[in-house]
Amino acid sequence: MATFVSADWVQEHIGRPGYLLLDPRSAMRYLMGHLPGAVSVPLKKLQDPQGRLLPPDALAAAFAAAGLGDGVTPVLYDGQDGRNAAMHAWILEYLGRGDIHIMDLLYDHWKEQGREVLYRPVPTAARAFTPQAQTAIRATLPDVAQALDANAPGNPKLLDTRSAEEYRGEAEMDSRPGHIPGAIHLAWSQLAGQDGQLLIQPERLEQALSSVGIAPGDSIIAYCRSGLRASLPYLAMKQAGYNVRLYDGSYAEWMDSGQPVET
Repeated sequence: MATFVSADWVQEHIGRPGYLLLDPRSAMRYLMGHLPGAVSVPLKKLQDPQGRLLPPDALAAAFAAAGLGDGVTPVLYDGQDGRNAAMHAWILEYLGRGDIHIMDLLYDHWKEQGREVLYRPVPTAARAFTPQAQTAIRATLPDVAQALDANAPGNPKLLDTRSAEEYRGEAEMDSRPGHIPGAIHLAWSQLAGQDGQLLIQPERLEQALSSVGIAPGDSIIAYCRSGLRASLPYLAMKQAGYNVRLYDGSYAEWMDSGQPVET
């Protein structure tokens, strides 16, 4: 599970041996300003041309090329809404990293506080990164299909974190609009942090989940359209102790595979 750290903690650890700041935003946003010492690892580097997550060895190679090795602690931060950092945190957790740190303050607020930012890319040397895939935190299409089986014991609850329009099948982006049958809807934005914080407060998280029928003891599979939006609710729920998996293939894979949908 990730460890959240303050902006002061991050500032104190910039440049220290054994720590590496990772900027998961787009390459363009990175060049528009980033934390000192931060290296750019945009999500596109971790996906194939179709937007699917790369295999574990290729994911590890991408992080290794950026300078993240087995003996180096990753420190993530993000801007805007925190989805990129959440997705990177899940990917690193999936690769077996138990030393993930995340700054709890968003980049824009770091900058507003007058803290130092840089604009040129930070050079780094490649290191060895040994992946150890943790499949228990990842839901696959067969896992989701099994969850629809009413006779399967201990079925997880499917949480659709897309917009209400997408869930109802009113969005024009999908060739087969709708949602996975039986899925509960709660938009990811309702579980995002406020006032510059990356995550929602635990009490507000529990209230939001309870409002749609999810209790702390439930098993949950979170999905969106491509996994990115659902990664933030995944991170919030994981930090709060919920039993949750991320379906990173999400609705796009489900829809394109000819699986049943409902509106």
